[in-house]
Amino acid sequence: MTNLLPIGQFAQASGLTVTALRHYDASGVLPPAHVDPDSGYRYFRRDQVRTAQLIRVLRQLDVPVEQVRGMLARAEAGADLAPALAAHLEAAEHRLAVQRALVHGLLTRLSEGAEMNHRVYVREGDAERVLVRAATVRNRALDGFLRTAFQDMYAVAGRGPLTFTGAAFVRYHGVCDEENETLVEACLPFWTDGAQPADLPEGMSVHDLPANTFACTEVSGPAAGFPAILTAYDAVAGWISAHGFAFAGPVRMVYRRWTGATDDPGNRYEIAWPIEDPGRGQRPWGVGR
Repeated sequence: MTNLLPIGQFAQASGLTVTALRHYDASGVLPPAHVDPDSGYRYFRRDQVRTAQLIRVLRQLDVPVEQVRGMLARAEAGADLAPALAAHLEAAEHRLAVQRALVHGLLTRLSEGAEMNHRVYVREGDAERVLVRAATVRNRALDGFLRTAFQDMYAVAGRGPLTFTGAAFVRYHGVCDEENETLVEACLPFWTDGAQPADLPEGMSVHDLPANTFACTEVSGPAAGFPAILTAYDAVAGWISAHGFAFAGPVRMVYRRWTGATDDPGNRYEIAWPIEDPGRGQRPWGVGR
């Protein structure tokens, strides 16, 4: 037992509390070297101090316990932890940037209101036939999915060739951010009386979307980047609720101008939400801009 430290001394040496050490024992992250069968006292080897110190620093960096366990296993196998730490730092910096933008947007809304920065108008939309590729993603994977989806669909459209009838758009069936994943549909509208796509690859389909009335706003420049663009969705949703309309389908982000780079200030999107008059059970004909 001369090479073992009781849990109290080990806590002092490692900088972890006794409570934390018991938790890491229970979770399998740092089991003691010996547990007295009579008293239940835990004892740790002296060479476990460095492991415990590493755990303390990783938890201070908000590395989840499950991820800490995996990193320790890789370290014991001789793997370099630098790539994993660099990836964690990059993710933390991304979260911080998103949080800063969200706080800035929230402060603006509290002082000015979302509608002050987003003029909402109503437009009519005809029935459309669209080429669709869908996936369930979080925001981090959204750009990669959309790029691949549209590349694949343009390749299929070129074999037709299909005649496009409007701008490409994306339908969101829920909130797509870092906390929530949702069904996302990349859509290309094309002429129903012309060439039709054939031999569609797996995961690609053709949908006929009904005519709709849309409550809309446009965003460009910094306001078109994530998470600032969420304010535009909120402004349209707030307008729909305030004017007594019903939500009639998933919201769209329409590419009115696309430079090819996600954060380019030259991008311009239309946020378009299908609406209907709940009192009449139909589209609100006669509502103007």
